[in-house]
Amino acid sequence: MNLKKRELLIILPFVLILGLFASFVISDHSSSKGLTSRLTLSSSSSSSSSSSSSSSSSSSSLLVNNEANQRMISRISDVKLETKIRRPSNLELIEAGLAKSRALIKRGAGGNQTIDDHDYVPSGSVYWNPNTFHRSYLEMEKKFKIYVYKEGDPPVFHDAPCDGILGIEGIFINDMEISRFRTLDPEKAHVFFLPISIVSIVHFVYVRETRLWSDMKNTAIDYVDVIAEKHPYWNRSLGADHFMLACHDWGPEISTAIPILYKNSIRALCNANTSEGFNLTRDVSIPEIYLPHGTTEGLLGGPSPSKRTILVFFSGGIHGYIRQVLLEHWENKTEDGVKIQQYLPKGENYYDMVRKSKYCICASGWEVASPRMVEALYMGCVPVLIKDHYAKPFSDVLDWRKFSIDIALNDIPNLKIILMGISQRQYIRFQRNGVKVRKHFVVNLPPKRYDVFHMILHSIWLRRLNTRIHDP
Repeated sequence: MNLKKRELLIILPFVLILGLFASFVISDHSSSKGLTSRLTLSSSSSSSSSSSSSSSSSSSSLLVNNEANQRMISRISDVKLETKIRRPSNLELIEAGLAKSRALIKRGAGGNQTIDDHDYVPSGSVYWNPNTFHRSYLEMEKKFKIYVYKEGDPPVFHDAPCDGILGIEGIFINDMEISRFRTLDPEKAHVFFLPISIVSIVHFVYVRETRLWSDMKNTAIDYVDVIAEKHPYWNRSLGADHFMLACHDWGPEISTAIPILYKNSIRALCNANTSEGFNLTRDVSIPEIYLPHGTTEGLLGGPSPSKRTILVFFSGGIHGYIRQVLLEHWENKTEDGVKIQQYLPKGENYYDMVRKSKYCICASGWEVASPRMVEALYMGCVPVLIKDHYAKPFSDVLDWRKFSIDIALNDIPNLKIILMGISQRQYIRFQRNGVKVRKHFVVNLPPKRYDVFHMILHSIWLRRLNTRIHDP
């Protein structure tokens, strides 16, 4: 019996130590933060009451830690569930795609490498940066989507004449209706087109006898009101991802009737006058192109520089102060090589005179836009621009200094001296560069890559790249 007591006394401490150690291990494993205190074995804890107290304390600590762990696991699960359910909106996906395009374009701005293109690779000094333009154009072709609002009936909406001096307005509207850039899903659109024809509004709404603007302006106001009420996109961006196009001189004035459009939207205008509210960073300048029969047939091409016998040519009425000054100084002067007059003599053809001339004057009339600029490029004559406050088309991409000449109003008396001071070598460079950029001003039916339709779209694409839209 004494032997058994002795054995128990020897074994009991080891049992107590093992029990406490097991409790310590389990507690440390279960706690996410670890225990704040460590259990110690007292030298006098050989009694059963001491063992029971230690066991109770350990169990209580484990219970508290398990409850804390459960609460933490529950919170983590809620966060994971919330993260899993959250999906980016369509607008956020569109903005992410535009951000990627901006990065790709910027990356190519400083490089000299070109991208393979089976059709055309921009190059040369006529472009500010041909690589940047090319990358941007290819990104546009891959991604750009335009939603055309279906509201409105012809002829005031979705239709306009495609011939004459304002034909580019109708051509663009018609091409946009069938363009591969058009999307029927507004949730995928980068921009939204308001298919208002200012030419048609003037023709069908304007009352010549009253000479009031109100009916024309109200037509535009009512249309935008309908769009804003039926669709969420106008109010979402306050019009910043919407655009209109107008070649009529009254386009800018009618647009002022809608303050949000005038302030925020992209206005593609022939009458791109910076002194009348045209914004270089937001609006788009488009070329005025005279198409007698709705096409460029018979308008493209001309003789080589060596076969052009007239130094400078202009023919047109006295519309505006610039032409008045020009004709006062040079009309019917007997200067060699200078042909400046209001009306051509009987038997002379306007286009024949352009093709015979080295330089063709493109002077503003009542408004800054003029089809003479594009006519000169079409026929190989170097444009001489006499315009105040005019934003040149596609000047984000094209360096107009390489294929045209600017003459200030005060320099009109020195016109011949200035042009005679240009060397033959420099003139030939101007002329060849003009022929090179001609493709960007040509109207094709249907449109072709890099032509005027696509250059207008590219200008709009650039404005959208520089605009960030957020969900309300």
